[in-house]
Amino acid sequence: MPDPSMPSGEQPSMQGLLQQALKMQAQLTAAQDELAAAEVEGSAGGGLVTARMTGSGELVGLVIDPGAVDQEDTETLADLVLAAVRDASREARQLAAEKMGVVTAGLGAPGGLGALSGLGAPGGLGALSGLGGPGELGRLGGLGTPAGSASLPDPP
Repeated sequence: MPDPSMPSGEQPSMQGLLQQALKMQAQLTAAQDELAAAEVEGSAGGGLVTARMTGSGELVGLVIDPGAVDQEDTETLADLVLAAVRDASREARQLAAEKMGVVTAGLGAPGGLGALSGLGAPGGLGALSGLGGPGELGRLGGLGTPAGSASLPDPP
């Protein structure tokens, strides 16, 4: 089916798709690096328990106010810890959605990766989400081969 964003209904070239995929890979890597470096906080019990988490979801700190500790009621403390961690996790997911949304926003846009926008994951990342290291196209297989010899992998 012709791409309506291309002049005269022409299909995008494999080289053009490859360049767009490589650019998106670099943007995804940068966004993931930003998330790993960012920290968010969540709290419960009016600040009695505070959890710190990286934007990529790693729990890096937990502060418990001594007033939250009651040796006869550890269940409430456990509930506060869980609530604080869940709050921090929600903040981390929100930050990730904001950072990754910038990268994935143009997937279906004219001139973007429209042909690849339905690849499964929310935001259309699907097979692009595991794009290996720099210069590698991971699951896109033979797209990095010389012109004329590119081939897509057989479907699973």
